[in-house]
Amino acid sequence: MRKALSHPAVQIGAASILGIVFGLVVGEWAGNIKFIGDLFIRLIQMAIVPLVMTSVIVATGSMGGSGMGKMAFHTFKWMIGFSVVAAVVAWILSSVIQPGAGIVFTGGLDPTLADKVGETSGWQETLVGFVSTNIFSAMSLAEMVPIIVFSLLFGVALNAYAATTGNRTIVEFLDQIQQVVIALIRIVMRIAPIGIFCLLAPLAGTVGFGVVTSGLKYLGTTLLGVVIVTVIFVLVVTALTRLNPALLPSKLGGQTLIAITTTSSAVTFPTVLKTAIEKIGVSQRVANFTLSVGLTMGSYGAVLNYMIVVMFLAQTGGVELTFPQIAMGMALAILLNMGTITVPGGFPVVAMFLGTSLGLPLEAVGLLIAVDWFTGIFRTFLNVNGDSFVAMLVSSKMGELDRDVYYGVTTVEADEIDMEAMDAQFAKADAAD
Repeated sequence: MRKALSHPAVQIGAASILGIVFGLVVGEWAGNIKFIGDLFIRLIQMAIVPLVMTSVIVATGSMGGSGMGKMAFHTFKWMIGFSVVAAVVAWILSSVIQPGAGIVFTGGLDPTLADKVGETSGWQETLVGFVSTNIFSAMSLAEMVPIIVFSLLFGVALNAYAATTGNRTIVEFLDQIQQVVIALIRIVMRIAPIGIFCLLAPLAGTVGFGVVTSGLKYLGTTLLGVVIVTVIFVLVVTALTRLNPALLPSKLGGQTLIAITTTSSAVTFPTVLKTAIEKIGVSQRVANFTLSVGLTMGSYGAVLNYMIVVMFLAQTGGVELTFPQIAMGMALAILLNMGTITVPGGFPVVAMFLGTSLGLPLEAVGLLIAVDWFTGIFRTFLNVNGDSFVAMLVSSKMGELDRDVYYGVTTVEADEIDMEAMDAQFAKADAAD
């Protein structure tokens, strides 16, 4: 019992319930403790710029030349394609259901963010704005897109420098800074239950039961999106592989159960690999490559959830997003999924990264964090099974899908995998879940 109570998710869940109840009971007086929640938000925000910069530079600067073969091309094609589908589905559902419409902050945007969503401009000005003339100014204003562009270019240049000279001192130095920033975020997250309580109590005191309604609408939108994207996956797989989709539930049931109970793609990975080879008929070669890449690039549930977060925060602040802003939200959600931008520290950091990048109000972030355990279940379900569907599509295209295995005519046995060698990929996968 004591061990369960010490788990961060349990503590945050308890603090969320207590915060909502407290706010409903005391009403607007709960606004007196809002400053504590604001401090919690700011503590995470202050780490976002150095975290994103070091993550992007280290990831880009450490890339090796792994070549783009036919199998890699088809793997990336399907993963990026379905990530785009997940983002578009999230946008459409959020626009129709309006999960954040129940909480509208009359105060509008944070004054420090107001300039970012002011007048709209043409696409040419938008593209020019991606590049800052002063990176230090962009850092001070938390203008995330110019920061990301600079970090990507810096990482590419650093990669070329390290490859030419063999000197990786800068890469290793920045990697150490990244680890220190991650440690800082872990320290901040120790007070997450207090921060969440002090964010939700004023919210509930002001909005009332609309907090609960909005939380349920947000969860319902995410769940419906997962169902729709899963159906699209199955339809595409059925059309291109000509396999009987009625057999999929029994074949994917084991890995699905592990995924939704652990909310961890890393823990589920051995079962996913074994299932793909022994029950679906994906070749060992395709399964090893596609499913390993899928750990860091195939987080379709995360893309779906991140885009819903963008729309939710915009709706709670009464912000009408322009098409370039919506496109940018989708791009950021997909980049986060692809591992180009690694944002460790869990969902709170991701939510605030997205809100800050698009200049959205962050008052409702506490509510999103409060129900994140449930959305984590939805994300992991789609992340895990989506990778299996992509493996089926790639193996079918490569002529390496054994239909006799799929229909139970023959049996095969998967090779053992080196779990320790995949620690880094497991960590990224769990960050997306």
